[in-house]
Amino acid sequence: MNTIGYFEIQSSEPKREIKFYEAVFGWKFIREEQIPIEYYRIETDSINGGLLHRPVQIPPLGSGTNAFVCSIQVDSFDIISDLILKNGGRVAMPKFAVPGRCWQGYFLDFDHNTFGVFEVDQNAK
Repeated sequence: MNTIGYFEIQSSEPKREIKFYEAVFGWKFIREEQIPIEYYRIETDSINGGLLHRPVQIPPLGSGTNAFVCSIQVDSFDIISDLILKNGGRVAMPKFAVPGRCWQGYFLDFDHNTFGVFEVDQNAK
């Protein structure tokens, strides 16, 4: 079944957010050096996630929800990507490898909500 399997937090100051989430929830953050952006894997007692440096400005207050991005674990990235596009979704970030873990990509729905899709593949490079 296609289920939410990962979440991501964007931050304009990653060290600040790491300190916050470690103190509040006891989450563990591990820097992922093989990913070409500032990225930290988050380990929790349940669903795991990641924290990355925000690539754009923080949305102003009152402009709507500024939230975590969830990624859906699927059996086939390519099949789901085709279904997303055929049903009116758009690519936000094309498919890329998280080396040794998965294939990942991001999409937009009709209301421009961002969501991720990933296919576990230990051979991803």
